[in-house]
Amino acid sequence: MNSDPAVEITVPTGGDAPLPGPAESGARTPSRGLIVSLGVVAVAALLGSGLLWQKLSSIQEQLARQSADAGAQSVEARAVARQAQELARETAARVAVFEARLSEITLQRTQLEELMQSLSRSRDENLVVDIESSIRLAQQQAQLTGSVEPLLAALKSAEQRVARAAQPRLAPLQRAMARDIERVRSAAVSDTPDLLMKLDELVRLADELVLANAVAPTAVPAATWHQSDDAASTWWQRGWLLLRDEAHRLLRVSRIEQPEAALLSPEQSFFLRENFKLKLLNARLGLLARQLESARADLMAAAMSLNKYFDATSRKTQTAAALLQQVQGQMKTLQLPRVDETLAALATAAAGR
Repeated sequence: MNSDPAVEITVPTGGDAPLPGPAESGARTPSRGLIVSLGVVAVAALLGSGLLWQKLSSIQEQLARQSADAGAQSVEARAVARQAQELARETAARVAVFEARLSEITLQRTQLEELMQSLSRSRDENLVVDIESSIRLAQQQAQLTGSVEPLLAALKSAEQRVARAAQPRLAPLQRAMARDIERVRSAAVSDTPDLLMKLDELVRLADELVLANAVAPTAVPAATWHQSDDAASTWWQRGWLLLRDEAHRLLRVSRIEQPEAALLSPEQSFFLRENFKLKLLNARLGLLARQLESARADLMAAAMSLNKYFDATSRKTQTAAALLQQVQGQMKTLQLPRVDETLAALATAAAGR
């Protein structure tokens, strides 16, 4: 507020009012200045109010624009927030789907690993069973043929298959097969076909063997006949020589160690030869059937019969005795080597230990 002292203005009420004096005119001059000041102040106030009003209007416009911009931004923000929420929901759904797929993949991987392990175990078990069956079959073939070649070939093939498998649990089996291969290679086994040929030769010689009690004509050397013809010039000497030769043919003195051989009749001689051949054929069948003990017993009985009932001085009897002795000697080395170590390793591998 203005703090200037109040100025009283008096207005004359009568018609003839006295003119103011100099003192009164001096009092009116400050009032005009005050009025002018008040006018200036009023004008300044009006101008200030106008400026303030204009500024306020601009501020209001600016606020309105900002409010509109803020509204638009809020709308956009809400739209973006809505999109973000939808994206978050989609992302959450995708994450859930991915987690479900990941769990399925993990389950499938576990099942696949179990299946691979099962297949690996099954493959190893099938390999062990196949190797065992092949070795047993080769062992039977070796026993039937009397040769170690089938068994050796089966062991080599099984060793190569185990080496290709490259399984640590089959390493003991591979070492056992290597030792059995060396054992089979170093084993000395007789040739069964050669033994069979010798037995067939003995059977063929059985009909040509000379019995110990057989009466065989004694051949007179040709030189003796010529000497007798030269020495005997008369008829009675030639007759005497002829009679002597005939007596030699009719009478023969020999020593038989076994009395039973001298008492054989011609019919018994036939059955003796057939029995000798039957023993040889039984030995042959026992050899083919790998019944070695039975074959050895038959060969021993045939040898006893040959030494007892046949002429030991005959060349064919001696040949038969030599063949029979060779067959008996070869029968001692006819036992095939066994592969028990490989079979034990196969049983251990099949048990999964």
